[in-house]
Amino acid sequence: MKKRIIISVTSDLSTDQRVLKVARTCFNNGFDVYLVGRKLKNSHPLFLPFKYKRMRLIFVNSAFFYAEYNIRLFIFLLFSKADIFLSNDTDTLLANFIAASIRRKKFIFDAHELFPEVPELTERPKVRMCWEKLEDWIFPYLTHSYTVCNSISDYYQKKYGISMKVVRNVPYYRYAEKQEPKISYPNQKIILYQGAINKGRGLEWVLEAMPFIENAKLVIIGEGDIRGELEALTKKLKLEQKVVFLGRIAADKLHEYTPSAAIGLCLLEELGLSYYFSLPNRIFDCIQAGVPILATRFPEITNIVETHKTGVMIDHYEPRFLADTINEMLRNPINTTHFEDVAKEFCWENEEKVLLNVIYKAMN
Repeated sequence: MKKRIIISVTSDLSTDQRVLKVARTCFNNGFDVYLVGRKLKNSHPLFLPFKYKRMRLIFVNSAFFYAEYNIRLFIFLLFSKADIFLSNDTDTLLANFIAASIRRKKFIFDAHELFPEVPELTERPKVRMCWEKLEDWIFPYLTHSYTVCNSISDYYQKKYGISMKVVRNVPYYRYAEKQEPKISYPNQKIILYQGAINKGRGLEWVLEAMPFIENAKLVIIGEGDIRGELEALTKKLKLEQKVVFLGRIAADKLHEYTPSAAIGLCLLEELGLSYYFSLPNRIFDCIQAGVPILATRFPEITNIVETHKTGVMIDHYEPRFLADTINEMLRNPINTTHFEDVAKEFCWENEEKVLLNVIYKAMN
């Protein structure tokens, strides 16, 4: 009989590339997968080969959202058939840990980021302290866990003495596929941002640089808290003809858009250790698409981009300087002939071996 693994996350699932890859790996390796998330007003439909549940919640943010989600998730886990609970991020940790303890089920934790250090909590010390206290209580008991990069693994090793494996958030190998541009504009090159439109993603910097960038459009794919502010800034700077907001694109379709770009963007503000230690999946999406990236000089990002020569690193963002850097990248593109070899190294087919090892150890 197949072992059932319940994978839970607070996202709406449709754009959560990491969780969907984890679920597919489990499904393809003989597990009975049940994926749990939440339903939003603008959630895309899902067509998955395994079971899933998206809960409609009364609250969509604030402490009430996290409380409601964890209570409802706990009740669901308490009465659902399962052999393994896989919790994604600290905001699903409480429900999973208590339910697994009561039912004596195997418990695995996936840290997508350094949760108490996310930018949204930098100016909310009391809320941040609550998440830290939760991790202080539960993390020392984690016996089967993994995270997205070495820096976060090292951080938790030093703080709690736990050994988190590293499963990078990389895409499936697609470099060898013939990929026609999904989007194009006559005589215009595309500068692409794909990801959550949240605080600290450097998009304001790029908008302020766009008046000085030649023959290019900035294409922004995604949704988030500050989309309205960015659209207002676009109008203020009179950039309606140079900036395009495409909105949310489903995770399984996003890779079709990336090859259209001449440059991919990964510019982050240093708003806490979570961003500083981050290794965004768009770094690897661009490698798979053969697209050079312009990235912030943070340690994990630098370790990939600079070491493997897949883009340009910067650490200051004045409009003229940023525009000059982008114009130079557009006029004199970097050599990408080696990207195929890099793509073979950083692909999900390699990372999922580590994931499966974590799961099998938990089962045994």
